[in-house]
Amino acid sequence: MIRAWTRWLLTHGLPRTYLRFSAHRGDPLGQIATGEDRLLGSSPYIEQIRRRGRIPRMSGVHVTADYELCRLILRDRRFGVVSPDHRALPKPIRWMLTKTDLGLPNLGEPPSMLVTDPPDHTRFRRVVGQAFGPKAITMLEERIGEVADELVERLKSNPRPNLISDFAAQLPVTVIAEILGLPADMHSTLLKWGDSGAPLLERGLPWATYRHAVEDLVEVRQYFDRYLDGLTAEPRDDVLSMLVTSEDLTRREQMANAALLLDAGFLTTVNMLGNGIVLLTNHPNQLELFAADPGLWSNAVEEILRYDGPVRMTGRVANCDVDIADQHIASGSLVLLSLAGANHDPAVFPDPEQFDVTRDNAAEHLGFGSGIHGCLGARLARSEGAIGLRALFERYPDLSLNGPPIPHPLRNLHAYRSMPATLGAR
Repeated sequence: MIRAWTRWLLTHGLPRTYLRFSAHRGDPLGQIATGEDRLLGSSPYIEQIRRRGRIPRMSGVHVTADYELCRLILRDRRFGVVSPDHRALPKPIRWMLTKTDLGLPNLGEPPSMLVTDPPDHTRFRRVVGQAFGPKAITMLEERIGEVADELVERLKSNPRPNLISDFAAQLPVTVIAEILGLPADMHSTLLKWGDSGAPLLERGLPWATYRHAVEDLVEVRQYFDRYLDGLTAEPRDDVLSMLVTSEDLTRREQMANAALLLDAGFLTTVNMLGNGIVLLTNHPNQLELFAADPGLWSNAVEEILRYDGPVRMTGRVANCDVDIADQHIASGSLVLLSLAGANHDPAVFPDPEQFDVTRDNAAEHLGFGSGIHGCLGARLARSEGAIGLRALFERYPDLSLNGPPIPHPLRNLHAYRSMPATLGAR
């Protein structure tokens, strides 16, 4: 565990200390990063960022909550993704990170396609992209509907269910497991791994959280090592077989991206469904609109993602010197993009604090990112959101929450851990 502790210190411990110091000084970015800000795009901390300019420098990095700048930077090839050993770090730290590589399928470290740039990113995404394209997802919608109907019917045996563990988590994990070809008896284990692995997408984790995630990642590596060996010998018609039969990927690349497809395939959707349930139960006037126009469910998902998206912030590194919005960003500089702030930018979304499922431009949100790193599973998540939420609220129109839901103790991923509810009469 010495290597793991050293890696935690470099990637989480030191940033955690620095961010806490920044928050103590009143720096709004530090306050957001340390969790003092639990609000959405309208938070006073994000408004402070806006008042300092379109892309001010704070806590040693550039940061923006401006929609147009966030969208531009996400699409601009002059910027790359942030990996733990990005070149802006001092050489001794990068050397230590190389020496402490744990060889685990960590979502937030290469060779996960989430944190790799072209040409590697292009190579990884090309192998599995077709499985998440429009045609493939359209063909899946009937199955998504069947799973959603089974789950909402099962809820009636428990009139006070936990809508996260009993519904929001079960729908996407069932669907992604079938897409990947994983057995149904693994669902609970997959959810456990996802819950422990999600914090690795953040920075500044406490040691205990990081250690628990690493321990579970050892299990993930052992499982996928055996499973991918089996598929290599007898490939099937599923996404993981696409990975293992590709001559372009090493075994470590196969494993890292198998784990990414698994976790990313349900984590975001669990959070989106949970956030959507809260928003809709808190806005009964919006629920009434669906009776007259069920076609609104697709747009409602877009508005949920805009208003309360599951990812609040992301980052990019300048690959060269860039002048943007009257600011000079030196090569190697880190730029943080407040997706929550961008999705509440009044210059793009009029009256942004109003939750409106009929909003004309709701789909312009950046909840799934944009550019080459836009969420691979965005179409799948949208379908699961519209089909799942419609099935739940049409079956239980009197559904209500038993008090405030319990939030997940994460800072960048906005989600709920538990959501006790009463189904009510049909």
